[in-house]
Amino acid sequence: MLGLIQRVSSASASIDNTVVGTIDQGLLLLLGIEKTDLEAAADKLLQKILNYRVFADSEGKMNLSLRDIGGELLVVSQFTLAADTNKGLRPSFSAAASPEQAEELYDYFLTQAATALNTQIQSGLFGADMQVMLHNDGPVTFMLRS
Repeated sequence: MLGLIQRVSSASASIDNTVVGTIDQGLLLLLGIEKTDLEAAADKLLQKILNYRVFADSEGKMNLSLRDIGGELLVVSQFTLAADTNKGLRPSFSAAASPEQAEELYDYFLTQAATALNTQIQSGLFGADMQVMLHNDGPVTFMLRS
């Protein structure tokens, strides 16, 4: 399971100019699910995301996590993260999970995240063509893998 996290001052996901998820300070997570992923991979990645220290402390060092600052989380499914780009000029998606498997793990991830943060998680709509807007804070972006 792949997670591209971006530290944001705000972010939103829209479908046909209708906002389906929006946050203020926190993390935008683009979530890629591969065919070998199981719930254990989702759990491992979630814990990493919630505890990854990407926010500045009082000395300006990245020592605080999303949990530490009480930040918000916007999760957007992004199957293109699972692309193999090593050969040629066209990505291969053979490692990506099937839509059915990916949606099941995406929903599981959202449920687990809401439970772990004890709050409503904002998200895009699985499989939809979305417009994602963000104000990347830093910019700070990391690729995490479970």
